[in-house]
Amino acid sequence: MLMEESIEPYGQEQTTKSDDTIITIENDPVMQSALDILPILGKKNKVILKSRGNFIPNAVAVANIITEKMLHGNSKIEKINLDTMAAAGIGNMTSTIEIILIKT
Repeated sequence: MLMEESIEPYGQEQTTKSDDTIITIENDPVMQSALDILPILGKKNKVILKSRGNFIPNAVAVANIITEKMLHGNSKIEKINLDTMAAAGIGNMTSTIEIILIKT
């Protein structure tokens, strides 16, 4: 990113460029991650979940728990971005996902 970012607990980043809260989902328990994201989504109305590689299913599970179980009818997935990063010169590729959740 072009703007400076400050790291917050639970893998959260609050970007100074916009009001979006970016949360990196890794190997934490999915239910705990969903519970940690709920108050953030209540305050900000928009949360971006990011994950890569083997942790992508965790991010998808967290998004589904929030939108289908916890805030059913009050939140939705606005957009999903998929991408692949290639390591320079090595040929290894890592998939990435970005899930944008909004409170309706």
